[in-house]
Amino acid sequence: MTNLAERLEDYATLRRALGYKPDPDRRLLGGFVRDLDASGQSSVTVDAALAWAAEASTAPASAARLTIVRGFARYLAGFDPATEVPPPGLVRANKVRPTPHIFTPVEIAAVMDAARGLTPGLWAATMSTLVGVMAATGIRPGEAYRLGRHDVDLDAAALAVIHSKHGKSRQIPLHPTTVSALGRYTALRDRAFEVAAAATFFVTADGRPLDSHDVASTFRKLLLATASITPPPGKRPARLGDLRHSFAVSTLLSWHRSGADVPSRLPVLSAYLGHNDPHATYWYLEAVPELMALIARRLERSMGARP
Repeated sequence: MTNLAERLEDYATLRRALGYKPDPDRRLLGGFVRDLDASGQSSVTVDAALAWAAEASTAPASAARLTIVRGFARYLAGFDPATEVPPPGLVRANKVRPTPHIFTPVEIAAVMDAARGLTPGLWAATMSTLVGVMAATGIRPGEAYRLGRHDVDLDAAALAVIHSKHGKSRQIPLHPTTVSALGRYTALRDRAFEVAAAATFFVTADGRPLDSHDVASTFRKLLLATASITPPPGKRPARLGDLRHSFAVSTLLSWHRSGADVPSRLPVLSAYLGHNDPHATYWYLEAVPELMALIARRLERSMGARP
């Protein structure tokens, strides 16, 4: 087995520990590594990656191949300084999902604090509580907007998400701190409107159901007020839906910190997020530096560092 092939096995193990099912990528990268070995190359280069990607039958497939090589090359760069990481955009695909912003707990707290400064007071409470609930549960923005008053059961500490994406419904358990926050919001909302102006749980300052455009616009203003949350050059600003991604990554981090068997728990996270199967969950598990370092340390302890 060549050095590249050995590194590929380690990389596949790392991705599996992260919660991905790497078999399709592993098979594709196996072909790429064999091509490199056949040509006598011991390092990944941009030219070699492009040549291999060009063998795919469509532009999206070529772009997917480059994405797979890019991840492998980033991993290899830590061992081989001659590795070239293919930059994004070399091959245009018809559809590219934007990279989400992974909010840290400090950033979430800062956004919620900025929301508390909005006027009028009920709108401030709505936005701060909405951000907090999304960060704590990972529900979709549309699911949060549509929550009915009877869907939030504070006594049972649960949210009922009814007929969401693909017609799926689910019950989401709530942490006691989330229950307390929702209870405070409920009391404030009901004092403002003795007679329910809307059947939804979250309402605007005049008691109407939330409008997605108004919420998105307000969220952008909150990000501007939170100077530390700025997108990298050429990247889109963070969006409310990124809190869902952040929840998934935060959950994965906590499982790894506790030493849990992460692959066996992924179906639980998938069901919690309302996905049809775990495969749909993998895209949410963006690799962040803290997560990668944590996984690497666990692998070293379980496997022993390769000399």
